Amino acid sequence: MAEVINMPRLSDTMEEGVVAKWLKQKGDKVEEGDILAEIETDKATMEFESFHEGTLLHIGIEEGETAPVDTLLAIIGEEGEDISGLLDGNSSDEKKDTSEAKEAKAEKTEEKKQEEGDEEEVTGAGEIPEGVEVVKMPRLSDTMEEGTVASWLKKKGDKVEEGEILAEIETDKATMEFESFYSGTLLHIGIEEGETAPVDSVLAVIGPEGTDVSAVLQGGGRKKSTSPAKSEEKKEEKPSEETEKESTSNTTSKDGGRIFASPLAKKMAEDKGINLADVKGSGENNRIVKKDIENFKPSEKPAAAQKQEAGLEKGEPAKAAVQPYVPAGEESFEEVKNSQMRKTIAKRLGESKFNAPHYYLTIEVDMANAMASRKQINELPDVKVSFNDMVIKASAMALRKHPRVNSQWTGESTKIAKHIHMGVAVAVDEGLVVPVLPFADQMSMTQIGANVKDLAGKARNKKLQPKEMEGSTFTVSNLGMFGITEFTSIINQPNSAILSVGAIVEKPVVRNGQIAVGNTMKVTLACDHRTVDGATGAAFLQTLKQYLENPVVMLA
Repeated sequence: MAEVINMPRLSDTMEEGVVAKWLKQKGDKVEEGDILAEIETDKATMEFESFHEGTLLHIGIEEGETAPVDTLLAIIGEEGEDISGLLDGNSSDEKKDTSEAKEAKAEKTEEKKQEEGDEEEVTGAGEIPEGVEVVKMPRLSDTMEEGTVASWLKKKGDKVEEGEILAEIETDKATMEFESFYSGTLLHIGIEEGETAPVDSVLAVIGPEGTDVSAVLQGGGRKKSTSPAKSEEKKEEKPSEETEKESTSNTTSKDGGRIFASPLAKKMAEDKGINLADVKGSGENNRIVKKDIENFKPSEKPAAAQKQEAGLEKGEPAKAAVQPYVPAGEESFEEVKNSQMRKTIAKRLGESKFNAPHYYLTIEVDMANAMASRKQINELPDVKVSFNDMVIKASAMALRKHPRVNSQWTGESTKIAKHIHMGVAVAVDEGLVVPVLPFADQMSMTQIGANVKDLAGKARNKKLQPKEMEGSTFTVSNLGMFGITEFTSIINQPNSAILSVGAIVEKPVVRNGQIAVGNTMKVTLACDHRTVDGATGAAFLQTLKQYLENPVVMLA
């Protein structure tokens, strides 16, 4: 019996997920424990295992698509099993979730169709001959409502193999290659090059050569009107030249030619902010592949381009270098799709900043003793302690003396945590994650250092588990290693405070009435005024300062 697999909830705050990559394709055999797909949540990209055995009969969410938790992800069952009943039931559920905007658009389309005298009725899918597959306009992005066929790479009558590129489809965000999930002959093309159609319109029909698909087209699709009214409407809906340039800025070369790149290379280039026009492809017909993106260095441009930009082409007079500068160029923007992690960061930090009344307290700490102590500690074999480890340990011990800072606002009450779980902000390519050190006050500095290193490595390799990012009661954010001397952070809700740690700076200080060379570090505490009063925050910083300036007390 077929098993329906829905989009899983892979974290406690996950509301929707993106299928980053399918590791199994339709028709593949699946064993229990096999990795089905990589799913991007609001916190990390995680591998999703199958709990069932059988054949992958249906894929409900394509790579790159976003869908809410519990949306149909896949169906696994016996090879050749009829799953039409399961798909029909899912279609009904999805229909209920359709937005008002889409319903209004559909109604408007129906009204226009009636006005133009199109008497053809839209019915459910007709009797589909065996082996025939109807390919619909795919939803290639979470906001896509319609797509334009930029070009067909297969023509009517051509043989098509599973995995081959059928067409290039322009969405509201990019022009993407659309692969076939079926093998056979391309029997029908429903949307011609340059035409725009709503998601789920009949894009093509694939099946055995010579199959009559007229019944399928009459029952499952809607004929495109060729009336003058519709042609004029299409012209009016054509994007402006400026919009068109923006949407194709990363798929056309500088001389206007088309850039050929694999879907993975395009996604990697988009994630890294690389313009494909600057990349030289090493594949067939100069096609850009994964290794070209991995090996690309922004500073590396073709020598001819560098000479042209510098105005140093061979034979150019030397006086060209002193001619008046005339600004010339084209204004452009690069649109980078926000990842689920980036969307969640924006949502959570916005909620924190706008809902929690922040205030900030800054002190300067003399780090002379801390530097001397760290040097002695690190001379021990197999021991490595950073200044960040010292700050985390000192913060945990200071929280024990000032529990009000280790609290949460609930509206009806203030929850003061008896345990101390330290969140440590770690920067990753997609944004920021906060792994948690549970019971950090009970750890030594060396234990803190080892745990932070392990969690940071997992975060950068996208192996961090949701449970390793939950339950923090206080957070430390350190930008000192980047040379930042002082900054403020937004509180990581539901915490009541976050500590911002700057760089250690060598500067003149006064000791015993004399000016001397010293090393100081500024730390800033951001507090939620609903739970932490100014005097409470100041007392916490004073205790923190004492620990950092006398680190020997933290070794006891």
